[in-house]
Formats: sequence, C-alpha cells, structure tokens
Amino acid sequence: MLMRETILKALLAHARGDLQKHLANIEVIMNNPVGVGDHPGVVESIEAELHMAAKYEEQLNLINKYLKGS
Repeated sequence: MLMRETILKALLAHARGDLQKHLANIEVIMNNPVGVGDHPGVVESIEAELHMAAKYEEQLNLINKYLKGS
C-alpha cells in the first residue's frame, strides 16, 4: 500500500471514529440528561458535541472531495 493511501486510510478512520464518538455522546445525553453532571446544561452539552461532530464530518467531506480522488 502506498504511503498516501495509508495516510488517507488513517485520517478517514480517525475522523469516522471521532464522529461516532460525539454522536454517541449526544445520544447518551439526550436519553439520560442526568449523565451531564457538572456541565452547565443539557442543551449546551449537546451543542458542544454537535460542534465536535460537525468538525469530523467536515473533515470526512473534505478528504473525500479533495484528497481521496487525487
């Protein structure tokens, strides 16, 4: 496997994994808001997780659009 392919595979795996982690956190918060604990509030916690999920979704989109086909 070429180095470029190895790097792209690692970048995609990392972004997919972190995206799923943040989506899972959102599900946990929405289904069990008691788990928020010391966070300021449920909505703010979900917003923070959405922000991080969006970051990794955007990374996936950019990789697929600009790097994967190159």
